[in-house]
Amino acid sequence: MKTSEKIPTLVFIPCFSGAPWSAEQLDPYGDVPKRTLRLPEGADDMERYADYVENVVADLDDYVLVGDSFGANVALAVATRRPKGLRALVVSGGFAANPVTSKPWKAVMRAIGKARGPFYRQLTLRAHAHRLASPFDSEGQVYWSEARSRELFLENTPAVSFGARVRAALVADYVDVLGQIQVPTLVLTPSHDVLIGEDASKVMIAGIPEAREVTLPSTGHMFRFSHPVTYAAAVKDFLATQATTRQSARA
Repeated sequence: MKTSEKIPTLVFIPCFSGAPWSAEQLDPYGDVPKRTLRLPEGADDMERYADYVENVVADLDDYVLVGDSFGANVALAVATRRPKGLRALVVSGGFAANPVTSKPWKAVMRAIGKARGPFYRQLTLRAHAHRLASPFDSEGQVYWSEARSRELFLENTPAVSFGARVRAALVADYVDVLGQIQVPTLVLTPSHDVLIGEDASKVMIAGIPEAREVTLPSTGHMFRFSHPVTYAAAVKDFLATQATTRQSARA
């Protein structure tokens, strides 16, 4: 007699803003078990974020991590620890190591990470929203814009947390330990991403043994926000393929 396979909980890790995934972004996944979280404030080390996520999933024995942008790096950090319950990994618009290689731009990032008050609200967040933008942000299921990106950070990201996450991203480097990730991995890539660039996904694909990449056409770095249905469909297709593979292996 066949028994239905247990459906793993999808655990969604936020982007740099720290805001939990919204209902608008979670609804396309249907009735599968889901969990999201808000990133801790003021943490300036990627391992501290990984510790936090491990605490969030401590009661789960079967789950998939879905990390977007900064959250993708957090998800990688967790996955390199080979947690017992992790079944698969999805990383989108992410990086294994800081993709910014220019020393002048790194210096700029450190400087804007120290901004407070009106300088943070008017200068830092406007500059960051501009880097997040793509020509396709208004073409998805949800209208998106630089103004909406800035609003996201104004509502969810204290200046001290923005600066702390800049410091965490600048020093995070998991390139040499990507081979420790032993679960099927989807690297979900937008077709236009000025912030992260083209090489970040190549590094992850080369380093993670069971990784494959899907590039979503006519999308930008904020595709989780602007194209939530398209984004979710790619994740669901990947998970369905993994479920079929597991069932075939048991047959």
